[in-house]
Amino acid sequence: MDTPLNTIAVVGLGTMGTGIAEVLARAGREVIGIDISDAAARQAVTVLEASTARAVERERITEEERRNTLARFRTFSDLHAAADADLVIEVVPESYEAKQQVFRALDAIVRPGTILATGTNALSVTRLAADSEHPERVLGLHFFNPAPAMKLVEVVSSVLTSPIAVEAVTTLARELGKEPVAVGDRPGFVADGLLFGYLNQAAAMYEAKYASREDIDAAMKLGCGLPMGPLALLDLIGIDTARTVLEAMYTESRDRLHAPSPILKQLSEAGLTGRKTGRGFYSYAAPGTSVVVPDALTPQPAAEGAAGREIRSVGVAGSGTMASGIAEVFAKAGYEVVLAARSPEKAETAKARIAKSLARSVDKGRMTAEVREATLGRITPAGSLDAFAEVDLAVEAVAEDLDIKQELFATLDKVCKEGAVLATTTSSLPVVACARATSRPQDVIGMHFFNPAPAMKLVEVVRTVLTSDEVHATVREVTTKIKKHPVDCGDRAGFIVNALLFPYLNNAIKMVEEHYATLDDIDAAMKLGGGYPMGPFELLDVVGLDVSLAIEKVLHREFRDPGLAPAPLLEHLVAAGCLGRKTGRGFREYARR
Repeated sequence: MDTPLNTIAVVGLGTMGTGIAEVLARAGREVIGIDISDAAARQAVTVLEASTARAVERERITEEERRNTLARFRTFSDLHAAADADLVIEVVPESYEAKQQVFRALDAIVRPGTILATGTNALSVTRLAADSEHPERVLGLHFFNPAPAMKLVEVVSSVLTSPIAVEAVTTLARELGKEPVAVGDRPGFVADGLLFGYLNQAAAMYEAKYASREDIDAAMKLGCGLPMGPLALLDLIGIDTARTVLEAMYTESRDRLHAPSPILKQLSEAGLTGRKTGRGFYSYAAPGTSVVVPDALTPQPAAEGAAGREIRSVGVAGSGTMASGIAEVFAKAGYEVVLAARSPEKAETAKARIAKSLARSVDKGRMTAEVREATLGRITPAGSLDAFAEVDLAVEAVAEDLDIKQELFATLDKVCKEGAVLATTTSSLPVVACARATSRPQDVIGMHFFNPAPAMKLVEVVRTVLTSDEVHATVREVTTKIKKHPVDCGDRAGFIVNALLFPYLNNAIKMVEEHYATLDDIDAAMKLGGGYPMGPFELLDVVGLDVSLAIEKVLHREFRDPGLAPAPLLEHLVAAGCLGRKTGRGFREYARR
């Protein structure tokens, strides 16, 4: 195992195997591609020729470098071609029997010092190693799709793996320009261990008809900054593959969050496994393409139904960051805004915050000074909710406390004119409880903005069983006019985004509690392997650990699933006053400003 890993065999030339072969060949390694299908081998060569040609066009490599790369990639149909390899990477279909067959055959072909790596993300590396003649040389090497673009590589060692083998492939990963993360052997490892639970919950949410596939995907892209929505991602990964990973995770964890949603089984057994077959959660122009085409579930243009009410003026209750941001959004869109706080001074302070925000926009060339002044001129600060007497839409953005919100809605009920729409920005409390505090629950709805409101495009429109069609139509129209994207959801804890986001964050904390991976490795895994803008612990510290704990408790109380119980480590940190960036310490420590 002291031999440099210069000659590398890749067994299985599907999408992942071809991508790994490209990475290796472009990094100067001699690559032996092996697949029992001649068509797969030819396709792998074609893909490498096309990708290197694009690299030449974009001036990332020279024509000579392209020729050398192609010359380093040779394809075969027999495992004996791997006889002289220093490392063999297996990426055959996710079946234990298929992988075991490959490893047993390789035992009789390769040198004793050759490292054998499996690309599995769901099966036991330990079991494959134990069935091998040389278990010390067997490990996991989990690349992410597309392998040429994704930086993360999970290096998976079992209790049988030699540290020398781990060191050798870790060094190789760095030489390939990847970021290796060392993890132990359990289904899903770090990135997929967190990702697939989230994807499973999204599938269950869709199956329950809580929200449409388009709204679920839009909510997670716009609300969390994710590169893809969960259902589109399931189609890309392969619904059958996702089901296999989840089955393996559930077998180990017995956590209901990992029990595959029945719709995954239904789609898999119907052969509707995603992009590769041309149909999964979405329908595609052809198998293997990413072009989504309309089908029977595609939302149709709004039919003639309930017409919305005319909204000319808006009242925003609150003086914090969210209230200021929402007031700024409405004023920018041309609405007359009354910004009401508990005192005239607090209202003026909130307007001053908006003035600073608009000034930054002017400095960055996003608006003119004239537009800034006109926008500010549309905002009237007030020290009492009495100023809402003539507004057409009242939006509350006060503390996330049900008693406070109910008291405020009782006041709005007395102050606001007949026909005014009353909206709450709650992220976790029942909207209907606010509605019942009024004599007009049909006029009450949820408008959940995301922070910072001026930048974030998503608004969850939360309709209760009492909300009228007219009010729902009004809020959707207004949301579009202020250049936000509305998604419809029902009145249950977490709505779409928080119901999917916070169990994922909670599971990341549990990984640390179990000493499976470090904060830094988990954050790196989700950013580099999942394309997330922030790792889970970075995000928790930004959101605030107290806020996160409160949301976790609401989800656990509503759904009564043991898997949603807040991680004890989160509760301990909150009890110690370590709330994240705002206190200077959460999961990490921060410099005091």
